[in-house]
Amino acid sequence: MTLSEIIEALEAKVLLNPIGNDLAVDRACASDLMSDVLTFATPGAVLLTGLTTPQTVYTAEMADIHVICYVRGKKPQGETLRLAEEKDVVLLSTDLPMYESCGRLYLRGLRGCVER
Repeated sequence: MTLSEIIEALEAKVLLNPIGNDLAVDRACASDLMSDVLTFATPGAVLLTGLTTPQTVYTAEMADIHVICYVRGKKPQGETLRLAEEKDVVLLSTDLPMYESCGRLYLRGLRGCVER
């Protein structure tokens, strides 16, 4: 699935995109616990979260995740935006809740990080 397809599926707003819309993503990880992301995420996955702190960007960097989508209409501010720009992390925001966001991506063929 491309970043463009994810944006369309989630009706997401692009907050920051230093990479471009052709980025391929084949897995998704959804959590507000960044320790779970570090434990279960697959490199290159999209991270769906309601947490907007800089920790999301640091976690994404450590887990080799290049796309974060904030759910429930959340939008990061200040330091999180600056850090994402510095680390070349795409930031999206969707008004959808996490459960529906995951469902939409799953129905379009995106698998979870722990699925085989």
